Amino acid sequence: MSDLLKYILNNEEAFRRNRLPSLYSDFTPQKKTNPDGYAVNVAAWEQALNRAAKRGYTSSRGVRVRPASSGSKNDTTPIKRKKTDHLILRTDDSLLRDLESSEWGRPAALGTVFDEAVRKNSMIPITIYKTTPGLLQKKSQWRVIDPGALSPWNVMSWGVRQLKGFVVAESDSAPKLQVRELVLVENLQETADRTLKKATGGTSSKLDLILSKEQFSEEFSNILNDTTELSDSDLEVLLIYLSRDSGSIAYDGKTIKFKSPDDNGEITQQDTTIASIKTLVSTMSKQVATLEAKIAELNESAKAALANKNRISALSAVRSKKMAEHNLQQRFDTLMRLEEVYAKIEQATGQVNMVQVMQASTDVLRGLHTQIGGAERVEDIVEGLREEMTKVDEVGSIMNEAGPVIDEGEIDDELAAMEKSDKEAGEREEAGAIEKRLAELDSVKQASAEAARQAQADQNVDSALADNIDRLSNMSVEDPMPAK
Repeated sequence: MSDLLKYILNNEEAFRRNRLPSLYSDFTPQKKTNPDGYAVNVAAWEQALNRAAKRGYTSSRGVRVRPASSGSKNDTTPIKRKKTDHLILRTDDSLLRDLESSEWGRPAALGTVFDEAVRKNSMIPITIYKTTPGLLQKKSQWRVIDPGALSPWNVMSWGVRQLKGFVVAESDSAPKLQVRELVLVENLQETADRTLKKATGGTSSKLDLILSKEQFSEEFSNILNDTTELSDSDLEVLLIYLSRDSGSIAYDGKTIKFKSPDDNGEITQQDTTIASIKTLVSTMSKQVATLEAKIAELNESAKAALANKNRISALSAVRSKKMAEHNLQQRFDTLMRLEEVYAKIEQATGQVNMVQVMQASTDVLRGLHTQIGGAERVEDIVEGLREEMTKVDEVGSIMNEAGPVIDEGEIDDELAAMEKSDKEAGEREEAGAIEKRLAELDSVKQASAEAARQAQADQNVDSALADNIDRLSNMSVEDPMPAK
């Protein structure tokens, strides 16, 4: 079983074992007899192949050969990654072999799946895509798979119809699988979005937005997968989309420039030179790392030769080491000069931006001053305002002079009478309050005297009653009653 088929069977929910017989059969006639089942099968194959291609499980276009890691501490050689198609799917006999199952054979309706995808523009032949602008301008064309096609309801409906024997005998067969290369639109869109986010997310300088084609390939080749790289055909399709369909970059075949809001995006000779310098710096840095690793290796070889008493090998290793150190020094010097030039260019770019901002600010201030009319106009406006305010004060004075004449003596006499009246009213109010308080005190005093008299009377009654009780207690039964 191929890696492609293993991935699909282990990761795609639609490829459950009970569904494999239908997926591997020629379900083309179901387009008329069972449209729901047909749509489910087509969507399942489209989704599975898109996701498998995104993760690098489709047929590869070769392997980029890089030196394997030696395991030494100074070894900075990156691990090798397989170059494989992620955005393009080649439909040929090798794809059928990779999808072949020992139990169900090869998928019989794969030609139908690709024809449907091409009809919906979810997969586009690469020759047509390269020569036909505007195919992907509408957002609706980006949707590769109908979101309702793989819904649980549709899948269940398909199963019920299968159990009821809804599918009749085949009248149409699947078209033969054509050998062609199809652009996977969904994967292309996702790759473009990730590329733009990475390129513009952490930029600190406009120079970071300018790259050569080699730098672009090196920086974004593993944007979808850490273990595989985009193929050369993938990168070409991606650059076409970013420059032609989305308008996110300017591209002239050698230099890539990500567009910024304050830039027209056209590639100039300065941009090409900057990209060349950045590429040369990157190349020199790699050569320096390689020479440093080689010098360390030669040093270890010389030490091993001396330990084995092999003077000739030791001398050869030392001689090679000296030549490598000489080359390393040359590369260092060149790299330092290039980095200095690049730093100056970056500084000059920042200065240009600053001057542009200052110029724009000057134009804004000039426009505002034009609206104001200059200092003389402002002085005239202020002077006119002062004159108008003076006129208002003069009018107020005139209006005050035209008012009635009032005798100040009469005002004083009336005020004194009002004060006297208020004082007398206050005295009368205070005298009334005192009388009220005195009356309340007399009332309290009388109540106290009455209570005392009542208490004394009660005490006399109690005393008389006690005396009578004593006399009665001292009398005997035979004693005559006192005469009345």
